[in-house]
Amino acid sequence: MPLDPTRPFLAVNIAVLTVSDTRSLADDKSGATLVERLQAAGHRLARREIVRDEPDAIVARLEAWIADPEVDVVISTGGTGVTGRDVTPEAFRAVFEKEIPGFGELFRWLSFQKIGTSTIQSRAIAGVAGGTYLFALPGSPGACRDAWDEILVHQLDYRLKPCNFVELMPRLQEHLAPSTRTAKVSAAARG
Repeated sequence: MPLDPTRPFLAVNIAVLTVSDTRSLADDKSGATLVERLQAAGHRLARREIVRDEPDAIVARLEAWIADPEVDVVISTGGTGVTGRDVTPEAFRAVFEKEIPGFGELFRWLSFQKIGTSTIQSRAIAGVAGGTYLFALPGSPGACRDAWDEILVHQLDYRLKPCNFVELMPRLQEHLAPSTRTAKVSAAARG
């Protein structure tokens, strides 16, 4: 993918959320995969936490990070399947202002090439709320690698042409009155 050499790299503040009833930071391989990759790309880990597969807990964490001016992007791992405890997409939709359907579509298309029709069980989604990008990924390290390496590393790079998520950050809240906008210090605004 073409990078514009005249544009600077802008580090983005990313929070990593693992949704699990059983994992701890010590054995959270998926969260660790995301942290390793985002830092290797030059971004900053703003926050990292594990919450149980409970809609209210997920929504509360998302709302806190959406309101946090030091968080530009939230990437979660876990809870996107179809079992009874998989509630991450529903929690994310509860806070979305706008959904980004192409993210889930592209993730499943890429995943299909590796795991075949099993990808249909993934309900990976993305959206925007309060000037914050929100991405919900499956709970496997492989899915986190695929989503980061094939989609997010590119879309979170201000230099990517013809367009990327970072360059849109200053405009994510333009539908709101100036007095109600969150005071986000986005990478694009910092650059």
